[in-house]
Amino acid sequence: MPTLSPPKRHKFSQPMALLMSGLLTIPFLNSCGSPQSYNSPPPPVDDTRGGTVAPPPSRQPQARPGISNGQKVAILAGAAALYYIYNQHKNRTEQGPQGKHYLSKNGRVYYRDAEGRAHWVTPPPEGIQVPEEEARPYQDFQGYNGRSSGLDLNDVVQNPAPAR
Repeated sequence: MPTLSPPKRHKFSQPMALLMSGLLTIPFLNSCGSPQSYNSPPPPVDDTRGGTVAPPPSRQPQARPGISNGQKVAILAGAAALYYIYNQHKNRTEQGPQGKHYLSKNGRVYYRDAEGRAHWVTPPPEGIQVPEEEARPYQDFQGYNGRSSGLDLNDVVQNPAPAR
């Protein structure tokens, strides 16, 4: 009866197998990413370039039953509107357009979406109608009742005043 001998091994089969298994793990390792990629938010989105205007704060007059036809209102546009929007949202806890807003070092207002991406806020071009009493703290800003002179948000960033 013939004796069975072990199968012949080729000299290159073991190194080739190691090389192939190593190549198969590269896509897996690349998909893991670095630990920093989990902590850093995506790059900011400048909604002002595409013409997208952030929704006005939820305290718009049409949404407020407290404003009557006889009540005096002020129109906040430009810097006055941005500062008003920032102050309405700065203490909120949720994310997104109606969530917490931040004042950047360059004098702009932004919020973060659910992915942590920053979105720059642009006030509505027609302005925001605000009761005159509520708008009074913004009377020194550009855009208060159509005024083109006054403070802008860079003035606020450089000389922070106590919270209004």
